[in-house]
Amino acid sequence: MALEVNGRTVETTDEGYLVEVNDWDEDVAQAIADADGFELTEKHWDVIRYLRDQHVNNGGEEPNERTIQKAMGKLWGSKPSSKEMYELFPNMPSKQGRKFAGLPKSTRKGGY
Repeated sequence: MALEVNGRTVETTDEGYLVEVNDWDEDVAQAIADADGFELTEKHWDVIRYLRDQHVNNGGEEPNERTIQKAMGKLWGSKPSSKEMYELFPNMPSKQGRKFAGLPKSTRKGGY
């Protein structure tokens, strides 16, 4: 599968994850979200940027749901509930967020 983004072709897996992590930019993230029929808000972008930063700058780190909630709480001024996080990312924040962040599909099990 492939996406056309700003005149370039970006390869994805059958599930829509990027084949090459370095092909990612925010336009690619938007194209992945568009392909899934998903509208990204600023809170989505905060989670996406956080997941991307953790993976790229911390040796492939895959934060779990609780860790993401704590990080967003620091950023947003109050810790969001699990319900709020799943309203943002219905298919699990740590997994659906990774997809939009251009990261490999998570192999981690469980939410906490």
